[in-house]
Amino acid sequence: MTNPDQLTDRYANNNDVSIHYMAGGSGPLVVLIHGYPDFWYTWRHQIERLVATHSVAAMDSRGFNLSDAPKGVENYAMEHLVDDVAAVIAAEGRESATIVGHDWGGATAWAFAKANPELTERLIIVNTPHPAAISSEMRRSGSTQKGAFAYAQDFRKVGSEAALDAAGLADFMARDDVGRERYTEAFKRSDFEAMMNYYRQNPPDRVHDVAPNPIEVPVLQFHGLDDPVLLASSLNNTWQHLAHTWTLVTIPNAGHWPHHDQPELVTNTMCHWLNQKIPTLASAERPDSTADGCCASPASEPAANLESGNEAICCG
Repeated sequence: MTNPDQLTDRYANNNDVSIHYMAGGSGPLVVLIHGYPDFWYTWRHQIERLVATHSVAAMDSRGFNLSDAPKGVENYAMEHLVDDVAAVIAAEGRESATIVGHDWGGATAWAFAKANPELTERLIIVNTPHPAAISSEMRRSGSTQKGAFAYAQDFRKVGSEAALDAAGLADFMARDDVGRERYTEAFKRSDFEAMMNYYRQNPPDRVHDVAPNPIEVPVLQFHGLDDPVLLASSLNNTWQHLAHTWTLVTIPNAGHWPHHDQPELVTNTMCHWLNQKIPTLASAERPDSTADGCCASPASEPAANLESGNEAICCG
């Protein structure tokens, strides 16, 4: 487990909102963004390995732990969350970074890479379908994704934060006594109204169809197949929103937090992928996909439904 003493508390400023992050290591910068309910500590297993080859900046998103929690639901619009990440990169004196995100951090990471391709070297997503892909899946006839995400409607209600408390959230997140203590401390410093404002300001059904600006950098995406909220079926057609390579790792026996459930697998895969050279995509004529010997499925066959858990290797 990462010793917090090996990391340094630092702060970035975005339009007078102070964003706390933990920094350490040396090399290319990796910015890690957590989800709900969480804080920078969620990446403890990954940080332990990453600092050997990379500089790490593990954020507390606005409203969580030591970061500011500005009042007003409008202050949790995705554009502000994206700018918080840019502020961390600037505070580290870097021109770009690999962006890693889980849950709301994953949604922020997708949005950041789309809005700021020049600041994004690579993208690593943990259990967060592309926003346009999940929006499309929620509107698909017969889909169960909308029902799985129904709890968010309750989160958006006025006063929903009254049902939250630090001890309860810590019990939900902790895997051991040390973690329970760390989470309790962090959630006592957090703002529960701010947490709910993420849901109020950024409903997934506002995103529609194919994004006009696809993601231009390599993407590594993990998805725990036992996630009861963000279903694997919402990964379908992700390739429509990407303009570079996509490496998808589906993980059985892992739920919404695969970086906790299967930390060694996630960490090893992440480090191996980061240490590979970014491929250059040459412009060339594609071979006839129906030719003998081509690995592509005939056009008459439907694409595999990822909800089945079948392995898929997608190369852009």
